[in-house]
Order: sequence, then C-alpha cells, then structure tokens
Amino acid sequence: MRLPQFDYKGPDTLEKALDLLSTHAQDAKILAGGTDLLVRMKKGLIAPKTIISLKALNELSYIKKDKNTIRIGARTCLADIIASDSVRKEATALSTACERVGAVTIQHFRGTIGGNILQDNRCFHYNQSAFHRSGRQACHKDGGKICYARDESDRCNSTCQSDGATALMALGAKLVLVSKGNERTVALTDFYTTDGIMPFAMEPTELLKEIIIPVEGGKSSYQRLAYRSAIDYPIVCAGVLLKASAKKDTIEDARIVVGAMGRAPLFLAKESSELKGKSFTDTKAFQKAGNGAMNSASTFAVHNVGSTLEYRCATVSEMVFRALQEAVAEASKA
Repeated sequence: MRLPQFDYKGPDTLEKALDLLSTHAQDAKILAGGTDLLVRMKKGLIAPKTIISLKALNELSYIKKDKNTIRIGARTCLADIIASDSVRKEATALSTACERVGAVTIQHFRGTIGGNILQDNRCFHYNQSAFHRSGRQACHKDGGKICYARDESDRCNSTCQSDGATALMALGAKLVLVSKGNERTVALTDFYTTDGIMPFAMEPTELLKEIIIPVEGGKSSYQRLAYRSAIDYPIVCAGVLLKASAKKDTIEDARIVVGAMGRAPLFLAKESSELKGKSFTDTKAFQKAGNGAMNSASTFAVHNVGSTLEYRCATVSEMVFRALQEAVAEASKA
C-alpha cells in the first residue's frame, strides 16, 4: 500500500499553521505523529490534497501545572506525559492510558496526545484496504447506505477507541480549539457529535491547541481490555474519577466513562451520581455501578472491533469495577 500524492506543508509557527488551515480547509489534514493518518491514507480511506505537519511546532509541546489545572499542549508526545510526575499524581488515569497506547517506540517518537484524541473512529468492517472494500457495497462511513456492524442501521456505527479521550473525559477535561483569529474552549463531553462519519464538533479550519485538566484533589483510574498489551486498540475501556468528602470517608463526586463501546466515550451520569454519598468501602455500590455501566453501554455496542458483542458487553462491568477499586486504593494512599 502506497501513500497517495499530496502537497506537504511544514509551518514553523502556530500562526502559519492556522493560515494554511484557513486557506485549504476541507482539502487539508493535520499531521501530528501520523500513526492514524498515514495508515488511513495508505488504505485509501482518505486522500487529502494537502498535509499540514505540526512537527516543527514545539510551542504546542508542553506540560504546565498550576494550582487548579494541568495544561498539556496537543503536540506533547505520550512518553512525556507518562514521565510527568504531575500527571501521574494528579491525573493518574491519563498517565495509565498513555502507557497503554501502541508500543514504547510509538509513545516516544510518534504518538501525541492530540493525535490520540483526534484519531478517527474505527470499524472492523471499514478499516480495511481499498481492495478489500471494493468487493462489497460501500458502508455509511465510506459514502454508502449500509452499516455492516448493525443491520438496517440508518447511520454509521464506527467506534471511538481512543484511550486518551476516555481517561480525559473521566477527569473532566476541556479542549482549547483555535482557528485564525478565534479561540474557544469546549468540554470533552461536548466535543463529540455521536456521528460516526464526522465524530468531532470541530470546524475544518480549527486546530486542537491544548488540553486542560482540572486538579481538584480527586483520584482516578483507567482500565482497558485488548487482545495484546501493545499495538492493539482497546475493545473495552473505562475511566473513573472519585472525589472524597471533607471527612474523607464518603464519595462527594464521581465520574464514570466507558470507552470503545460507542461512537464517542460514554459519560454515565446516572451511574456516577448514584455513587455520591457512598462509602469508599462499599463494594456492593461499586458492583452495582459496574452492572449499570454494562447495561447503559450495551445500548450503543455493535460488532465492529474484532470481538464478539456479548463478550465486550459482559466485560464492561468488570472494567468499571476494577477502575473504581483502583481509584479507592489511590485515595487511601493520600
């Protein structure tokens, strides 16, 4: 498989990159590490006329900690996040999620946090070579009117398998999006369209600049299930955040997010709110939250990530339960 022809642009400042995006808009794609983009291009899934590389934009590579937030530049490599003491202590779920992405070489030399968040939704039936796809009718994501993952579906059911997005949503993160002459901040929970074809609420002229993680004393955890510990995308994952009450004996607030089960990471508001006021030792409440998460996530699940639907749904409860237990263990160390 070969890359199609394209015009390569390598701006050395953010301003120049935004100028190029403003000019080329729909015809351009952003190249950060390339672990997702280049593979899709080789498979003939996309053929952008222009590639705008962020390789020289060191101004988008940083981790800054202040009293209330951790700010991470979108081009920050995964290895730097893994090595950050601030992230490991204050945003454990993200540190763990980054450790699970790809292999060590990808974390050090290619993978960026912005690229991980913005990786396109995947589907076993769609993410194939052009030759493979030519032998059947096009699916929704390929411009057709069929969904091979769910019979008679009127929409694309491709799945968000981003480790980073699931962890960051559990942490209550926000994204800073910039375009020429404009900047806006959006909560990660509002960033997804639930449209498998165009999964992000982001304009073609916008660029992800920064991730903002609130630091409010909570403890977090990330759990994922994949066939292999490296390289593979998760087939189920879960991120949780638990905040203790003033007396530190009960849960004041909780966030439960399940990933790799739908068109976007699923923030489970009901299951999260039911943990408020519960004791940190209430195992039954954690098991109930896990079972509730399984029931909620099963509504969105389809057979499209290389594993049986029944198996994935059954393991959601275990991933959530393990994440909650780990978050409690972290809280007990504080």
